[in-house]
Amino acid sequence: MDLRVIRYLIEIVDSGGFAKASAKVHITQPALSKAIQQLEHELDVTLLKRGKRGTRVKLTPAGELVYRHGQTLLANKQALLNELAAQRGLTSGQLKLGLAPLGSAELFAPVIAKYRDTYPKIEMELLVRGSVEQKEALIRGEIELATGIIAFDKEFEGILVRDEPMVVILPKHHVLASEKSLRLEQIAEEPQIMFEAGFSLYSMVLDSCKQAGFTPKNITRISQAEFGIALVAAGAGNMLLPKMIAERHRVAGVASVPLVGSDLRWQMSLFWRKEQALSFAAQAMIEMIKPTSPV
Repeated sequence: MDLRVIRYLIEIVDSGGFAKASAKVHITQPALSKAIQQLEHELDVTLLKRGKRGTRVKLTPAGELVYRHGQTLLANKQALLNELAAQRGLTSGQLKLGLAPLGSAELFAPVIAKYRDTYPKIEMELLVRGSVEQKEALIRGEIELATGIIAFDKEFEGILVRDEPMVVILPKHHVLASEKSLRLEQIAEEPQIMFEAGFSLYSMVLDSCKQAGFTPKNITRISQAEFGIALVAAGAGNMLLPKMIAERHRVAGVASVPLVGSDLRWQMSLFWRKEQALSFAAQAMIEMIKPTSPV
């Protein structure tokens, strides 16, 4: 059913006849009459009682039904267009953003604050999730954008926000704390403070250690970087962290030594599903984060 023809019908009734309606919708009377006939044929009903020339056109009972629902259809169409225009102009809408537990405060809090200031009418929902949960939430449509460590593939795409080297966090008086740099092999026998398995960094560190020929021993699993560093300061072990995170949570009693001889790096990205049509609110967030991405 063509909404344009529904509009023709409503104009004919409201104007009282074909002549005035023809002028309003800017088509000839014969074309207007033919359009109504085609609608009647499509619906298999008579919509208008056509009297003598000069008399007011009246609706049949079926016509009254089509006229009433047609008004609703046209109103809904206009409401849809108005809402789309509002979203396009970012004067309304919603953005659901999944945030990685590690690094979001440092990298994304300033951008989110700027976004909120720029688009105050966009409703934001921020969900802190691990890397596996982020992907599942994107697939289920629970969020539009996610942050985390991910290798882009046929299902996900995005932009790299930060590429950070790793450092080894050691107790300040540890025998290796004065080294200018360290290789993974040098800490193979040391107790390790590591993130829980839900963190991408956990599997990354574990894989890198295996490539270096060992499996970490005496692992203590944590979920917060600052608590991990506090454990290192207390002598519970050492910890591998992105340099930026280590500097942010640095405390007295620990030393930070650059890690060398490994491909292990912390690469934080903003990502989304390839086939998903992103909202205007999501597109605006992407455009805002782009300038912060590595060159």
